[in-house]
Amino acid sequence: MLKRWRTRILLTLAVLGPGFITANVDNDPNGILTYSQAGAKFGYSLLWTMIPITLALILVQEMCARMGVVTGKGLSDLIREEFGLRLTFIMMVLLVIVNFGNVVGEFAGIAGSLELFHLTKYISVPICGILVWLLAVKGDYKSVEKIFLAASVFYIAYIIAGVLSQPSWHTAIVATVKLPPRKVWRDQDYLFLVIGTIGTTIAPWMQFYLQSSIVEKGINVKNYAASRLDVIIGSITTDVVAWFIIVACAATLWVHGMGSIDVPADAAEAMKPLAGQYAFLLFAFGLFNASIFAASILPLSTAYTVCEGLGLESGIDKRFNEAPVFYWLYTLLIAGGVAVVLIPNFPLVSFSIFSQVLNGLLLPLVIIFMLLLINRRDLMGDHVNSLWFNIAAWTVAVIVIVLSVVLMVQQLHFLHRSA
Repeated sequence: MLKRWRTRILLTLAVLGPGFITANVDNDPNGILTYSQAGAKFGYSLLWTMIPITLALILVQEMCARMGVVTGKGLSDLIREEFGLRLTFIMMVLLVIVNFGNVVGEFAGIAGSLELFHLTKYISVPICGILVWLLAVKGDYKSVEKIFLAASVFYIAYIIAGVLSQPSWHTAIVATVKLPPRKVWRDQDYLFLVIGTIGTTIAPWMQFYLQSSIVEKGINVKNYAASRLDVIIGSITTDVVAWFIIVACAATLWVHGMGSIDVPADAAEAMKPLAGQYAFLLFAFGLFNASIFAASILPLSTAYTVCEGLGLESGIDKRFNEAPVFYWLYTLLIAGGVAVVLIPNFPLVSFSIFSQVLNGLLLPLVIIFMLLLINRRDLMGDHVNSLWFNIAAWTVAVIVIVLSVVLMVQQLHFLHRSA
């Protein structure tokens, strides 16, 4: 029995990576901003969203992992083969635009986090851009994955910051398992943040990156159980971190009536006089770690997806001359993201909101394609969704699609008011 468990643990550790990394990148500056706003503006009352968020993330990511290990192909590769190059090309163009907006947001997070330590963005952003570029161009899959796993561990900074903020643990736990009173649903800002908190969980790039990573790592059906555990652990871990971000901001900004924030760095700065120097340092460090982590993954995910979708060579185990389109696209996304953030007075907030609107357009298509593919017995064999899994998956899909559309409409309305 002991030997069997030791074998299982070693196998899980060997497979650990794609699911854990992908889920944790979801806590990027955009996610941190949403969770911080939730805690700052409405205290503990949005903590209940963490349970449906975790379940939805596990369902969707598990399907991607299963398709990857069974077919040995990335999601964009399967879409091209089953639905044609024209539709795939349109999706790739949309994905590049959406992901570029996210890349800009990640470098804005780097700038904001280091400006808290009085380091100008004109120094910090170019240096971090070069480091991110070198990571993929000079590394291989195993070394890069180890760095990403290490970066995932540093999200513990938010958990410690949440503890240091001295929240009301009883209130937080009750709010997590109990729905808020009906009257709060009349508040449009509350509804917007509920939709935003749930809607930021599942992004199109995540599904493409997870499946591509599983394929490049060479995980097969024999290791599927360990890969599924990787997905579950990653989904739970990332939402525990999100829970603590909300708690930290509720215990400090909300309790002291600070109200909403505009950028993630605002939360760290406002926390300094309320929760102390250590909480400030941890929150600021957590933002920097999340920003540079996501700034590495998003361009990589985009390059993987586009090259797979168009049938081109991809992968960080290949040299530059073996996969030129892959590396040039990766390079252009990073260079473009750095350049935009360095433009004086560039409207980064509006730009980020616009990219999320496009995200809302693309996400429903990706989820529908995933569900159509995973139920193809000629592709998946006996690993198609069961009846009950399909019911759960389509329910999550419909909810996520509706939330994406509503969020998209709200964000367009916000842009219209701001214009």
